[in-house]
Amino acid sequence: MGKIFYIMGKSSSGKDSVYRRLEADKDLGLKRLVIYTTRPIRDGEENGREYFFTDEEKLEEFRKNGKLIESRTYQTVYGPWTYFTADDGQVSVGDDCYLGIGTLESYMQLREYYGDEVMWPLYIEVEDGERLERAIARERTQEVPKYEEMCRRFLADQRDFSEENIQKAGIEKRFQNDNLNECVKEIVNYIKSVQ
Repeated sequence: MGKIFYIMGKSSSGKDSVYRRLEADKDLGLKRLVIYTTRPIRDGEENGREYFFTDEEKLEEFRKNGKLIESRTYQTVYGPWTYFTADDGQVSVGDDCYLGIGTLESYMQLREYYGDEVMWPLYIEVEDGERLERAIARERTQEVPKYEEMCRRFLADQRDFSEENIQKAGIEKRFQNDNLNECVKEIVNYIKSVQ
């Protein structure tokens, strides 16, 4: 049976870097599960790679057609940004395995939709001070840095990824991303052991 390996972690824990490495590993043969967002695209992002960048109308279309799996809206300093997963034909869980990225909340809703035997969590951790330094460095590369929103996300992560929520989601295995190469190597071995 196919599986969805789902990367999660607090902001600036290296989820996107891990995702790109895993996706590029041809031996794993993972297909992409791309979610949608109404937030503006960042410098260096590409529509359909990190997210499908869309609008509220598309969200409502999926909801109306019964194709919305999960959604969450964040009240940012720039207004509401919604992230969502839709049953849009990307996933056909037979023998194929997929790679996704999201939050604990989205993972739990996808697990409810697809089942425990399909969803496999990949929880990435980085020490908070290191994450904050990475977040600041990333914002400095943007044409218009959004430091206030970066701070809001950093603080919200403390609630969203609390130990209580991690336990509730049934996350047992964690991957430390102090060294990207070592972290990816450990995750690759884990994926191969359950494929």
